[in-house]
Amino acid sequence: MEDENIADLAKQFIIDDFKLGDSWRLFRIIGEFVDGFETMGTLGPAVSIFGSARVNPEDEAYQKAEEIAYRISKLGFSIITGGGGGTMEAGNKGASRAGGKSVGLNIQLPFEQNPNPYASVQLEFKYFFIRKVMFVKYAQAYVILPGGFGTLDEMFEALTLIQTKRIKPFPVILVGRDHWAGLVDWIKKELVTKKLISESDPELFRIVDTPDEVEQSIKDLLPAVE
Repeated sequence: MEDENIADLAKQFIIDDFKLGDSWRLFRIIGEFVDGFETMGTLGPAVSIFGSARVNPEDEAYQKAEEIAYRISKLGFSIITGGGGGTMEAGNKGASRAGGKSVGLNIQLPFEQNPNPYASVQLEFKYFFIRKVMFVKYAQAYVILPGGFGTLDEMFEALTLIQTKRIKPFPVILVGRDHWAGLVDWIKKELVTKKLISESDPELFRIVDTPDEVEQSIKDLLPAVE
């Protein structure tokens, strides 16, 4: 009984369990924020492009992402990607082809994520949450191509922040009507019908198919870059 009381008492003093390694981790977190803010602060108007890391240059999705980035860059926007391969590489490559600036926000992973050579600015992150702050803080729009859990995570985080008015609303453009149709139908059937979200919430994103439509959406929804 006495041992149990001691254990219960120890749980009350959470600060005593704050390990030295945890305190040093805070400096790493602060350092990543500082590097990100200092590097991204002079970027100017930018658009973040998301999508699968697993597509190849021969894939339609890769080629579409490259063309989209090229066109957005020609409009005067910088391009922000996750800095890795697949759609991210295509986005940085399209900006490079247009002679524009692009940023690769690379994340340290045990697989799949190596920096691509096309980003004119490279940043390295250990922590996903810091990287996600950089995406949302410095982007005037999100362009989201087909992707996996990471892509969906970025999409729904942006929509949640807009929905809850934690950030200023910006365009969220989903590319590929066939790809997104099932998810959108589910959102309307399960979330809207059951009043888990508002009827107007699906209007927070726009679905398009082609680079032409993405370019026109950017022109329609964002102020022109001087």
